[in-house]
Amino acid sequence: MPRSYQHISKYEKEILELKAQGLTRKEIGAKLGFTKDQVHNFITRYNEKQRKIKAGIAIRAKGRPPKDYEITEDMKINELKYIIARKDSKIKRLEMENELMRDFLSLTERK
Repeated sequence: MPRSYQHISKYEKEILELKAQGLTRKEIGAKLGFTKDQVHNFITRYNEKQRKIKAGIAIRAKGRPPKDYEITEDMKINELKYIIARKDSKIKRLEMENELMRDFLSLTERK
């Protein structure tokens, strides 16, 4: 039975605890008054956010920032981690291309 509107992110701790206990999404939804799809979408968004944090990708709210928007130290650190991760991936790609070119030239007996 659905309850009056409550934002699902207010129940983040409860959902994660119930998930850790091994309850299904349907059981979690029934216990907290959400649908299975709402719980599924919340867990998917939560996992995506954790993956971005782990990768060092800056997490920003969509849309234009408000006038009183302040950039925190965490935001600056995440942005720098993101830049470093992008540069590292570009370096790895260039190294791979270089190795492939070297292999190609050695197979065609060129220097």
